[in-house]
Amino acid sequence: MKNLPLNPKIFIQNRQRFIKKMKPNSIAIFNSNDEVPSNGDALYRFQQNSDLFWLTGIEQEDTMLVLYPDNPDPKYREVLVLVRPNEMKEKWDGKRLRAQEGKDISGAAAVLWLDSLDGLLQQWIHLADTIYLNTNENDRKASLIQTRDYRFVQDMQSRYPLHQYERSAKIMREVRGIKTKEEVEVVKTAIDITHKAFLRVMKFVKPGVYEHEVEAEIVHEFLRNRARGEAYGSIIASGDRARTLHYISNNAECKDGELLLMDFGANYGGYCADLTRTIPVNGKFSKRQKELYNACLDIHNYAKSILKPGITIVDYTNKVGDEATKQFLKVGLLKKEDVKNEDRNVLESRAFRKYLYHGISHHLGVDVHDLGLKHLPIQAGMLFTIEPGIYVEEEQLGIRIENNVWITKSGNVDLFKGIPITVEDIEKAMKTL
Repeated sequence: MKNLPLNPKIFIQNRQRFIKKMKPNSIAIFNSNDEVPSNGDALYRFQQNSDLFWLTGIEQEDTMLVLYPDNPDPKYREVLVLVRPNEMKEKWDGKRLRAQEGKDISGAAAVLWLDSLDGLLQQWIHLADTIYLNTNENDRKASLIQTRDYRFVQDMQSRYPLHQYERSAKIMREVRGIKTKEEVEVVKTAIDITHKAFLRVMKFVKPGVYEHEVEAEIVHEFLRNRARGEAYGSIIASGDRARTLHYISNNAECKDGELLLMDFGANYGGYCADLTRTIPVNGKFSKRQKELYNACLDIHNYAKSILKPGITIVDYTNKVGDEATKQFLKVGLLKKEDVKNEDRNVLESRAFRKYLYHGISHHLGVDVHDLGLKHLPIQAGMLFTIEPGIYVEEEQLGIRIENNVWITKSGNVDLFKGIPITVEDIEKAMKTL
């Protein structure tokens, strides 16, 4: 890991929060992700299972966690399982964690080697009534590839068919959605690094630079500040390319008179930041660009004013849609008859969706699209993005403005406060940096 050591209290608290939701005399087992082959003898860069990381802070492959709070043997109520270090493998692939290092990172009291687990695990399962197993229940899941979690489910149900089984994911969606203050402190570090990268690119951007050069400046700033790297594939989209929401080609020239939409964030210590800013390539917004940008900023600020405990995502999205409608009428994108003929009860049928065709907010945390319950009212402790946009095909431009906010009992805290966001602040920064 590139980051400084995190406070193990983060992971101790996370496990305690999960354990409180478990049934009596139950055992929960979590696995690391697979190492995935690419071509030849190469592997893709290893990416830890987010749930296992959230519970342990361990980024190493071939890791497991076993939680059995009612185990008659107290020393095995919480067990971190690591691959045994192998001298020859370490000569090729680098050092693996020792037992004490695993304890220091995770705060776990007991560490076992993977090759000694089976006998003990069988004993514990024979004592338990219920087994919690983990699967990917992120609503945005798209891949049908069978991962280690799903293979493990099949193996366990084959070996222990008469046990009761429960979904760990159901608990994880609930507890991961609420961030502790210790987690938010790590997110703030990721945000600080992202802020530095934004200041750097505002100084760098000018007519004639290429999108990939801007991306290189961002990644350089991330790595020199101990970030793991990008929280997701950076979107560096100039001109009309900004209308493609997940544009990642990042290979075109940034031209005079265009706007440049940049959606990027650092991953620090396993936690993500998610920033979007739209700036003029030449350092000066045109009159029309300024008009549209300020309309987007008004929508952003309105969304921030109503995103607080008690509101549902559905109500929130509809209210932001009302504000977007108001702003789009103001800047001439919509006409009154467009709004008159819309079906307010069907989101996709509303007139504003022609120019704002994505959601306004999503959960943020260990994953950039983090777990969280969407059908229940928003609760204090949740961490959200706020990211309205305006995308105008006729004018070949896209604008999006995104900050990250932590929900509190009385409202929310903008964690991006101080990062240039207004037309005036952006133009001043691009001129003086």
